[in-house]
Amino acid sequence: MKKVFWLLTCCCFSLSACAGDIEAVSASPLKVDLQRVVEIGAVQPVNGITSAGQPDEAAFKVFADSGYAAVIDLRTDGEERGLDEQAVVEELGMAYLSLPIGSDGISFENARALDKLLSGYDRPVLVHCASANRVGALLALRASMKGADNASAMELGRQGGLTRLEPKVREILTPEGP
Repeated sequence: MKKVFWLLTCCCFSLSACAGDIEAVSASPLKVDLQRVVEIGAVQPVNGITSAGQPDEAAFKVFADSGYAAVIDLRTDGEERGLDEQAVVEELGMAYLSLPIGSDGISFENARALDKLLSGYDRPVLVHCASANRVGALLALRASMKGADNASAMELGRQGGLTRLEPKVREILTPEGP
């Protein structure tokens, strides 16, 4: 009888641990910690998108191995990436798309451009800049364009990496009256 009790106890602990792992994987954040992505060796998109700061070659490999179709790079030409990003991404079998947007380029027009690029893929897409701040800003505006109220759009932006550009996004979402 003791053996049966011990076996059931071990099974319960194992199932509980597995459930925690499954919950952690299914509750993936929109903006990912790239070091953690490389450590785990896998990444899950949220509604087909993952946001991040600048990935390195090891991180790009994890995205490719996880079935990502494309990488959208919001960094401008003058920003150092530490690698030939386009070559690395394409060698791994993903499409590389450059949509260079500086902090002064946060607008509904650029959110529409990002939306158009995202709509071209039925598999997950990584969108990144240096820190994910610009990504989060454009995702907030994109959510607003798709009907989200300002509070929900801002929350989505924060989940996507929006930080110091938050006042600019608020200003765009809440234009002054006549």
